[in-house]
Amino acid sequence: MKTPPMGWSSWECFRCNVDCMSDPKNCISESFFKEMADRLAEDGWKELGYNYIMIDDCWSSMLRDEYGRLQPDPHRFPGGIAQLADYVHGLGLKLGIYADFGTHTCMGYPGTTLDKIETDAQTFASWGVDLLKFDGCYSDAYEQAEGYPLMSQALNATGRPIGYSCGWPAYRGGLPPRVNYTLIRDICNSWRNYNDIEDSWNSVLEITNWFSANQDQLQPFAGPGHWNDPDMLIIGNFGLSLDQSRSQMALWAIMAAPLIMSNDLRTLSSQARNILQNKVLISINQDPMGVQGKRLLQEKGHIDVFWRPLSNSASALVFLSRRTDVPYLYHTSLSKLKYTAGSYKAFDVFTGETVSLPTHTTQFTVSVNPSGVVMWYVYPTTYWD
Repeated sequence: MKTPPMGWSSWECFRCNVDCMSDPKNCISESFFKEMADRLAEDGWKELGYNYIMIDDCWSSMLRDEYGRLQPDPHRFPGGIAQLADYVHGLGLKLGIYADFGTHTCMGYPGTTLDKIETDAQTFASWGVDLLKFDGCYSDAYEQAEGYPLMSQALNATGRPIGYSCGWPAYRGGLPPRVNYTLIRDICNSWRNYNDIEDSWNSVLEITNWFSANQDQLQPFAGPGHWNDPDMLIIGNFGLSLDQSRSQMALWAIMAAPLIMSNDLRTLSSQARNILQNKVLISINQDPMGVQGKRLLQEKGHIDVFWRPLSNSASALVFLSRRTDVPYLYHTSLSKLKYTAGSYKAFDVFTGETVSLPTHTTQFTVSVNPSGVVMWYVYPTTYWD
């Protein structure tokens, strides 16, 4: 995971739907994940880097097997997880799975207690799992401090490369000193810091606000192989407008966040697909330097400006409107945004237009829609031309 992981997860959009009698197309099942894997492989996602199919909670039987191992629900996953992993791998994709450090998962399925960590790690490896999302419901701070590092060791001991996504920080409030990010960075590839995302603009904004308010404590720990995770992309569902969808994608790219969609890939609109498959935006998110961006400033409650340094002397700027009424004209210059002297060009990530800025003091104006963004890829002309 030298760059933020990309893929698709069942959780936000489909939750714990296990009613395969009444809703066979949308329930958590083997056929459901195969169908989503087909869409990733056939609809242009895989080529852009979306290569993880993530099984979230509610996949397992309510009982472990006679040897104490987790097992999938036999009715919903009749072929087993290993067979599903083979199918996913055959499409050139990777399979992620969910487990919970505690007596039960968040939805009440068997959890992974301390005495089951090694067993479960070996089980996941034997199935061909490529990533483990390890939640923390039904465990306390003392248990988590022991269990999360032990699972890291157990996964490494399997000999199979398995990415490790930790829920640990979110259960401890997300911030130092209660959260030891130096340790977490060493044992986890990504980690959830804050509340679960919901299908609403208010949720996206709340998460953005929290990460921005605490960026000085969080940003230093992100980098190649270890990422802060503000949770899933909800673009293509029900709660976001077109402009808000662009905003989430832009903000997640600035934050160097994992790009894990949770939507229905079978019915996704062309507008949502265009946002999620924007190649320039993805390249910003996947920039090999791996530096998480920051909010530079807030202007009078109207505009937030975010910035991220990128490879080859480039950078990304996002102008986010907090207004809810009309488009806002924001007047500024690169010098006001702390850019050094020079000549620059800016490529608008969503419109494809290029803006020339002969000097860093050249004034420019961006028109930002309510709860929308303007996103620029900025580069010095002396380097590129």
